[in-house]
Amino acid sequence: MHRPRFDGSFEGWRSEARRLLQAGIAPHQVDWTPDAGLFDSLDPAPADAPGGTVRIPRELPELLAQAARFRQQDRWGLLYRVLWRAARGDRSAMLPGDRDGAELHRRLKAVRREAHHLHAFLRFRLGQAQRGEPDYLAWIEPAHEVLDLAAEHFVPRMGRHSWLIATPDGVACFNGERLAYLPPGPPGLQAAIEERDDPDQSLWQAYYRSTFNPARLNPKVMRGHMPARFWRHLPEGPLIPALVSAARTGQQRLAQAPAVGAQDGKTVLISPLKAQPVREATSALERCQTCTRWHAATCAVAGQGPETADVMVLGSQPSDQDDLSGQPFSDPAGIRLREALANAGLARERLYFTHAVKHFAWHSQGLRSEREALPVTEAELTACAPWLEAELQQLRPRLVIALGDGARAALRGFIPPHLAEHSGEVLETNQAPFGAWFAIPWPAGNDTLEALARRAAQWLAPLSGSDGPDRLPRLPGTARH
Repeated sequence: MHRPRFDGSFEGWRSEARRLLQAGIAPHQVDWTPDAGLFDSLDPAPADAPGGTVRIPRELPELLAQAARFRQQDRWGLLYRVLWRAARGDRSAMLPGDRDGAELHRRLKAVRREAHHLHAFLRFRLGQAQRGEPDYLAWIEPAHEVLDLAAEHFVPRMGRHSWLIATPDGVACFNGERLAYLPPGPPGLQAAIEERDDPDQSLWQAYYRSTFNPARLNPKVMRGHMPARFWRHLPEGPLIPALVSAARTGQQRLAQAPAVGAQDGKTVLISPLKAQPVREATSALERCQTCTRWHAATCAVAGQGPETADVMVLGSQPSDQDDLSGQPFSDPAGIRLREALANAGLARERLYFTHAVKHFAWHSQGLRSEREALPVTEAELTACAPWLEAELQQLRPRLVIALGDGARAALRGFIPPHLAEHSGEVLETNQAPFGAWFAIPWPAGNDTLEALARRAAQWLAPLSGSDGPDRLPRLPGTARH
């Protein structure tokens, strides 16, 4: 059995591994156990041992150098096995699918993760520059030999400030211009760094305590991202066990730290120009819960238009877009309808838009969970009838345009039953709080919308042959009932 003697560094191992490889010593013949009392000289190589140059893949030395940072008793043995196999043409030893390669890559990943931990969890404390100390000091105990990786990370981030990072294995020191690595410091270095008074630490603890959210606590995930072995080196570390314990005993249902929730609010003075407008009081329509449509609706969609309007456009129910905007006929079909009426010469101040029911009822449809409208029921029309009647009594329009079956059904209480099924024909009535009405299917195409708009504009135009100053003119083909 061969026991190599080296200083424990990667360069020392590399030199010994080269000698063993050139001598043809197989991995099972080498004991890399780092026991100084048992180190023996390297046994002489066999007389017929091959010598000369050892050829290995170009990327292998860097992989071995990074894996050598992993602290484990057999780390040098694994590296030599991979080196031995690669030198003999077995490149699978470098691949994650191989037994040795899988262990090699696992250690490489652990080294990279530990370097990231040092970047994230290293905390500097203020040094005493008047005593010749660096501006900032830090102590941390990494699981693997990654001090140089962490130190180089902080060089561009700390600017011209001097700093020192101490670990049990060594010290990294930066004087503002040059980074140097020194042997481990004296035994009291850790206490000298971690026990010094730093006012910034108490400020950070107060901030951490006040922003801690018990409702979002997940201890398992927290320990996965921030291992508990780093807590003792963090200023907030002493607070974490108590905060976790308090969250588990009932505070997890709160959404803020108890100290914050117990504080009294205070008045914040702002400019009147920047103040938010006072919200209007909730209307009776917004409070309506007569039917079940309000359960899933965003808001009640009230009618829109001037009180002097002489045309009421009545839809069955608000659309998805209406529910989100709070405005009637704000979807693409409603916009096309508005444009058709405007093109026919009906000004906006003559139009009032509303729906038979005031809430949007829907269910999810498709993979994208699109909101599909539910049909209007007789019970819902009956529940919303007082709102429509109030609008008709207040507005008393000359013409009502009913869009769809729901709107037509909502007018049954105001017109004779034998006329309720008429469609497309303008019908006058003497019994309703409106002069005339006609219905069309909805939604409708552009041609139907243009014909609707022309018919409404033509019917409203002042024509000769009126039955009186208070009656609407009657076109040929228009029935009176």
